[in-house]
Parts: sequence; C-alpha cells; structure tokens
Amino acid sequence: MCMASVHAKRITMAVVVIRIGLTGGIAAGKSTVSAKLCELGAVLVDYDLLARRVVEPGSIGLQRIAECFGSDALTDRGELNRAWMAEHVFSGSDAERKRKMLDGIEHPLIYELAVQLEHEAVEADCQAVVVHDIPLLAEVIGSIPFEFDHIVTVEAPEQVRVGRMMATRGMSESQAWNRVIHQSSMEQRLAIADEVIDSTQPLEQMFEHIDMLMKRWRTEAR
Repeated sequence: MCMASVHAKRITMAVVVIRIGLTGGIAAGKSTVSAKLCELGAVLVDYDLLARRVVEPGSIGLQRIAECFGSDALTDRGELNRAWMAEHVFSGSDAERKRKMLDGIEHPLIYELAVQLEHEAVEADCQAVVVHDIPLLAEVIGSIPFEFDHIVTVEAPEQVRVGRMMATRGMSESQAWNRVIHQSSMEQRLAIADEVIDSTQPLEQMFEHIDMLMKRWRTEAR
C-alpha cells in the first residue's frame, strides 16, 4: 500500500486531480516512462527541470548557493558550477551535511514551482492526471508538500544502471557507483510505491504496463 496515497485527490467544483509520484534509481529508465505518460496525455512536472530553473543565473537559488558554498560554486560566467558541486556534495566525509545544505536551498523553491505548474494544469483540464517526476521522492516523502494517489517506481538492477551511466553519461565506474550509493535504495523506493515498472523488460511490454496504468488513472479521474 502506498504510504502517501491517503487523501491525495482534490475535488472542488467537479475538478479531479489524480496525482502520481514517479520515481526510480538513477539511470533506471524513468525518463522513458515519463515520456510515454506524456504521450498518453498526462501532465508532467519534471523536478530535474525545476531544479535547473531555480539555479538559473540571477536566481535567488543561485545567489543562496554562492553565499553558502562560496564563489567556487559558480563558473566564470556566473552559472552554477555543476562539476564542482557534484564533486563536493556527492563525495567526501562531509558530503551528507553539504547535500542537506543544498537541498535546504533548492527544495522549497522547487516545490513552489511545482505547485504553480499543477495549478496551471488543473485550470486547463478538470480531470487531469498530473505526474510529479521526482528522482529523490523516497528521501523527501516526509517533507514534500504533496500527497499522492499512487507512487510508481522504475527499477533496474544496480549493475545495469551503472553500466548505463558509463555508456551514456561518460562516467567512470567509481563515479557511477558513487551516484547510486548516494540515492535511496531500491528497498526504500519499493516501500513507498504501489506500482513497480521493470525497465529491463522489452520496451513493448513496458509500454503496455504504462498504458494499463494510465487507463486506470483516467477511470479514477472520472
């Protein structure tokens, strides 16, 4: 049973929102699933995109990061120095504390944008299926200001995901494993999810599973 599914549906003047939390381990295939859901008519709130928006040059988020982490957090062009941040936030003995500092800056700003996007989606479709694509949902489930009708996690074995990161993202094996170990475990994601999509299955079968889920959610919205 999904831990965050209670009272998630919003019903006001015939407006029904089916709110879906979509998560999964890094390189598990979540982007393929979210793209298919969009193709089937879901509204996507992509938290990776929101995370980039809140640290755009001139943003309050970027200003706060520079104040917290110092000038090395910025490039010469005044943009977020992602390579430097990744090295300092995802490695070292003090990594957990630094990651919490970064999350404390970014997360409230991301949630504010997510609320705005969902509101716009509901105005356009009174029976909307809104998918919140949140890579770190298991980590923030206790603090995120949303409740979900359903939570879906996209899964693949860790070794498969490491291989994908090395092949498609140019990471070394140690860099890829470092990203894996700094995310929630599969067990933590399964504990909050009520649907699991296996991304190692043939694409056609995976799409059939997604089609079935979308039909079910549309029925709930009606």
